[in-house]
Amino acid sequence: MAGRSGLNLTHAEDLDSFLSRYGEATAWLAPLVRRFPPQALRHWAEELGQPCFTGTSGRVFPQAMKASPLLRAWLARLSVQKVRFALRHRWLGWSEAGALRFLTTEGEREIRADAVVLALGGASWPRLGSDGDWAGFVPPDAVARLRPANCGFLTALSPAFHEQFQGEVLHSVTLSGAGQKARGDVTITRQGIEGAPVYRLSACWREALLRDGRLEISIDLRPGVTPDALLTRLESFRARESQSNRLRRLGLSPAARWLLRENTAPNVTPQELVREIKACSVILTAPDSLARAISTAGGIRYDALDHGLMLKHRPGVFVAGEMLDWEAPTGGYLLQACFATGRAAADGVRAWLVKGSDQPGNG
Repeated sequence: MAGRSGLNLTHAEDLDSFLSRYGEATAWLAPLVRRFPPQALRHWAEELGQPCFTGTSGRVFPQAMKASPLLRAWLARLSVQKVRFALRHRWLGWSEAGALRFLTTEGEREIRADAVVLALGGASWPRLGSDGDWAGFVPPDAVARLRPANCGFLTALSPAFHEQFQGEVLHSVTLSGAGQKARGDVTITRQGIEGAPVYRLSACWREALLRDGRLEISIDLRPGVTPDALLTRLESFRARESQSNRLRRLGLSPAARWLLRENTAPNVTPQELVREIKACSVILTAPDSLARAISTAGGIRYDALDHGLMLKHRPGVFVAGEMLDWEAPTGGYLLQACFATGRAAADGVRAWLVKGSDQPGNG
């Protein structure tokens, strides 16, 4: 899925700024990313014959701009290394004896392993298998509740607005709410809003909604124009001209004009109309569903793991990727942390196996 939009592997900003994107998880996640930083991930891709480039936003992509060439090269290397893939297996947890249980096309089977790495994703892509069901196989106190991250939000706007403008874009607007702001294109959905600036603000907005039950945000519909300039233009229009026509002449889209109509009276003064254009109020009622989110917040708590990312209650079982309790914005930070924690879990497996071979009676 990530490869459909260009496969943004990582980001080229300086490492300290990069690490700050992980918020509360930075304290434990930063050392893992430093051990496998963005340059290492880029080198790994290039070793597989997939040169990378840095876009104008600082995001790093393979030159092919899709996942399939990198995936084919990766699978070919794993095949040479004698990695065996057992497809169409659904994990069912552990047996009473501690073996892994799988449902396969030939029925249920059990597998014993010296070490296991779980990399089952979050819960934001259920149609691709990442449904979060694994949370039922670990103690409840080891898992922070799974929540949508980089997600859209539902609004209190009229159903008629969403029905008419679903799929329409409010271009280059500035969103403000919960003390944060971001600029970009906002897409109107069947019941809410989504888009890059919404995703950038989603973590703080989600927490504000969990705390208060509702959140009032504002949209600057013309961020590139000052209030004085807007007022001058409005006052230059004919007095008898309709408000809708004046707003159209200001370059506001039908969706933007509808938002203003919901928030203003027909006889509003030009000064009041300018204030609303620069800060159009919208009420958010909830994050959109977890199944529609780009990524997942919550997961296995770090205090349930040792420094090698091994589950304390399941010796020999390691966890990597979005199963872990962290979140980050889009822009390469998600895949980078997945690769870095995967590398850290592999190092943990190696140390665990070496430790086991050193025990009396083991070869």
